Amino acid sequence: MLADNLKNSTVPAALEAWDPQALLNGVIAHGETTLWVEPSKIAAVCAYLKSEWQFNRLSGVTAIDRFPMEPRFEVVYLLHSIPRNERLKLKAALPGDHPEIESVCGVWEGANWYEREVFDLFGVRFLSHPDLRRIMMPDYWEGHPLRRDFPVHGHKYSYQND
Repeated sequence: MLADNLKNSTVPAALEAWDPQALLNGVIAHGETTLWVEPSKIAAVCAYLKSEWQFNRLSGVTAIDRFPMEPRFEVVYLLHSIPRNERLKLKAALPGDHPEIESVCGVWEGANWYEREVFDLFGVRFLSHPDLRRIMMPDYWEGHPLRRDFPVHGHKYSYQND
């Protein structure tokens, strides 16, 4: 159920009318709309927002690790409607040490590298991703360096062979 100030906002109200179970929560703060989306519906919500509301640009995908809280991870999608000059932030909360969510590469091809970066640094698996592999860290790297439980000093690696 959306808060009253979001029911008066066009895109959140339309999204709730389209699929009442898709939105879990939302807020408008500092002139920015943030919507919490049911993780299993993220790809469908993004496709709807692109086709019906002209959110034709995905300007970023990132994650937040809230360790030791649960749900531990938040995947954040930064959307931009160029024709309407409107921005929207979507968040999906993922529990546990092995988080998974559907890829949005089928909606925006540009999500490919953003999702690979989140996979590499946080360990979030994007289901149906066309090429989910490390993009920043070496293939032999163990762990995900932006997780809050990753050692602050890092693991000791020998880079002499690189």
